[in-house]
Amino acid sequence: MDSETTPARQPDKDQDQDLIPSVPSPPRPSLVRRLLRNRAVRATAAGVLAGGLLGAGAVAWHTDTLPLFGPAPCWDSLSDSTVSSLFGDRRTEIEEQVLQTDPHGQGLSYGQCRITSYKDDRARRQLTVRVHRLDGLYGSDGRQWPEEFLAAGMVAFGEGLPGMASSSRAWLALPQSCTGRPDQFEGPVVVDVGMGPTGLDVSSEYEREDRAALAHAAVDAANGVIRELGCSGVYRSPDLPKDIVAWREAQPDAFCGIKGLALPAAYRESLSRTRVSGEGGAARVCEAAGSYPRAAVRMTTVVDPALTAVFSQDLLKGGSSFKGTNGYGSFNVSRAVYRARCQSGDVIFMLEQKDRFGEQDFTFVYDLLPAYVEAESSRIGCGQEKVTLPRG
Repeated sequence: MDSETTPARQPDKDQDQDLIPSVPSPPRPSLVRRLLRNRAVRATAAGVLAGGLLGAGAVAWHTDTLPLFGPAPCWDSLSDSTVSSLFGDRRTEIEEQVLQTDPHGQGLSYGQCRITSYKDDRARRQLTVRVHRLDGLYGSDGRQWPEEFLAAGMVAFGEGLPGMASSSRAWLALPQSCTGRPDQFEGPVVVDVGMGPTGLDVSSEYEREDRAALAHAAVDAANGVIRELGCSGVYRSPDLPKDIVAWREAQPDAFCGIKGLALPAAYRESLSRTRVSGEGGAARVCEAAGSYPRAAVRMTTVVDPALTAVFSQDLLKGGSSFKGTNGYGSFNVSRAVYRARCQSGDVIFMLEQKDRFGEQDFTFVYDLLPAYVEAESSRIGCGQEKVTLPRG
């Protein structure tokens, strides 16, 4: 069943919003293969072939599953409407790995699929789909994955869909009934999709279109992986909010929209703008900056217990240790992670200073972490967690 998508972007507009730089094209395939990768030609050919089959008394195949044209991209998962919403009608090249666990990677990696579109023999857009189990101890998932896939520009997929999407990244966790229970320092198996640089600011119209397209791609791919792994069940189409996440003037007495969290006066000029991810997702993320829209500070509250193990490396090896009312954590000059036991399960509170700002040195984490944990834990119904940081 095809997911609903926003109208496809026209690739020939003057203001092309492709998100990766042009690179030389690989050798062009034969004319027949190039034609078959054009959806308009495929649809026409399918109609002709279907008419011939019906005329001969045979049953016609659906266009996307005609043996002559091969399966859909990425483990026979991405619908034609999803591919069209991402690439328009450009020629596409598909590279796809067989889904299997990596014997040399603790069995954490399942496979990857990459689709590249071309215009005038130049690569224009590229979508990467990965299937992997999140590793919180040995690899880079504890830093790199939250940086890209738990960002302030993301919104939740809706009830019953454990995933989030922005205009450049999207992810969806697979059910444990299909992939098995993770080990102590592992997170869920996720299907994540990426297109272009993360956090790139584009116009609201294109951001809404790309966000919807990536969300549908993640759901399509997840359903294909579930089927490929021999499991049953499907995820429904995502139900995304209409609004996009925008930068707004900061509220210093309720910083990042958290009641009771006051921003110290020394930081107010440098952190005059904030943007907060959509509500109802696995994490709530707030980024703050000055006049230049590059985040200098990020505050992340992870409320999905399945994701908390992803931060194990920081909790155990991230710096000086500290304890709180119902949890423990570690911190250094630029990053602090605290894990609390709440009624709904474990919750992660993470505070990062990503850049130097104003006349201040890297003091923001130390100055704000206790107040952030206390106010944010109260906001999410986790009591009032109190933490005390050791003096340097």
